[in-house]
Amino acid sequence: MSLLSSLGRKGLFLFDPETAHGLSIAALKTGIVPACPAKADPRLAQTVAGLNFPNPLGMAAGYDKNAEVPEALIRLGFGFAEVGTLTPRAQEGNPKPRIFRLVADDAVINRLGFNNAGHAAALERLKRCRRDALIGVNIGANKDSADRIADYVAGIRTFYDVARYFTANISSPNTPGLRDLQAKESLHALLSSVLTARAEEATRSGRQVPVFLKIAPDLTEEGLDDIAEVALAHPLDGLIVSNTTLSRDGLRDTSQAGEAGGLSGKPLFEKSTVVLAKMRRRVGDDLPIIGVGGVSDAQTAAEKIRAGANLVQLYSCMVYAGPTLPGTIVSGLSRLCDREQVSSISALRGSRTAHWADRNI
Repeated sequence: MSLLSSLGRKGLFLFDPETAHGLSIAALKTGIVPACPAKADPRLAQTVAGLNFPNPLGMAAGYDKNAEVPEALIRLGFGFAEVGTLTPRAQEGNPKPRIFRLVADDAVINRLGFNNAGHAAALERLKRCRRDALIGVNIGANKDSADRIADYVAGIRTFYDVARYFTANISSPNTPGLRDLQAKESLHALLSSVLTARAEEATRSGRQVPVFLKIAPDLTEEGLDDIAEVALAHPLDGLIVSNTTLSRDGLRDTSQAGEAGGLSGKPLFEKSTVVLAKMRRRVGDDLPIIGVGGVSDAQTAAEKIRAGANLVQLYSCMVYAGPTLPGTIVSGLSRLCDREQVSSISALRGSRTAHWADRNI
């Protein structure tokens, strides 16, 4: 860990997790956190769903919920940044406290519940971003929505002209009933409506924006079968695997492990990578997958790619490693290409899918 990251962690850990999060956003806004990107490396560049990513590492949704600092995140070394989850109307989310650090595990439990300022506020911020910035928009439904599918459609229509890609988040464990949208018939209905809206907006704008689907790591084998079948039956552009988990297996920090919510960070790595590989086996080689969960260094990022991911994302591990983490990972991936003597990081993709897919969930 660099001196900057070490000092930053010590300072932020003096505050409760949600206050610390707000302070980190403020620091990025003001430029206190210096840009620290890794050297550009053409071997890391990837074209996925028609988009050209300078490197395969992205900031996952959940950090920049209100699209306040996506460009600042990219300047840290990320190849792309995903904002949200955004809901049509502003909502407070669940009662505080609702974020818990499990320091012994380099993990986080959160039960935020899609707290955000709503579509209109985020749209105004995204309009001010550079058009070439690779910013994805993660969309969801209000907790009290009378028509959740309509909320996702509203996200497509609202952000179509500013998003480089969309993620339909149906896998947060913190909005009651949301994961029910992963069921086969519900998912058919959701994707039909969302992708019809996308087609209409593409006709209007002359530009087709990719749509990804973010799924949970707590699915059964049958649930994975259903999602793969539905995903392949629609013109979906890819999957994001995975969201946080309800599992608490193997945790050392028993003082916080009983808190309700989704677990993320290093303990999620194995479970999310198994689900990633199982989905790669089900959907074949062509459908892009973004791997998320427990990415903490270049080795874990590369292992997601070996398991079948085209791109990877992180968030929680940056809580512990600090703002230099993305640049460090990207530099590490370049060194890995040197060691492996490959002309593209994509040459690793799928080389260990069977190793991971054959494990039990």
